[in-house]
Amino acid sequence: MLAWWVPHAAIVVGLFVPTPTRVVIWTIALIWMGAACILNARQCGRTHSRYTGPYYLAMIAPVVVLGSGVVSVGIFGWLVLGVIIVGGSKLIWWATERAWGRYGYLPHLLIVFFVTDLCVLMT
Repeated sequence: MLAWWVPHAAIVVGLFVPTPTRVVIWTIALIWMGAACILNARQCGRTHSRYTGPYYLAMIAPVVVLGSGVVSVGIFGWLVLGVIIVGGSKLIWWATERAWGRYGYLPHLLIVFFVTDLCVLMT
């Protein structure tokens, strides 16, 4: 639980600090959650973690873009990005575990097993 609530709280707190500080806080929070998801996927095989880990890491890009000033947004833009980050991860969690189960299969492994079996049959 600590791996998720602390960075989520940091994202909320980050809305109330200057933009450069917000970028640092959000980047650290996203790295924290992304790394935790990837480790969780490797250790216990949770379906959603295979997708939320890379998602959190990918969300660093829009944070850096907004923080650099390339795209000019106010606090509302940051609020929308925060909702996309948290809401998107919840949507990924729900959709992947609904489709493939809590500890679902990896579709690409099925292809590997199929090709391997096919090669064995052909020899």
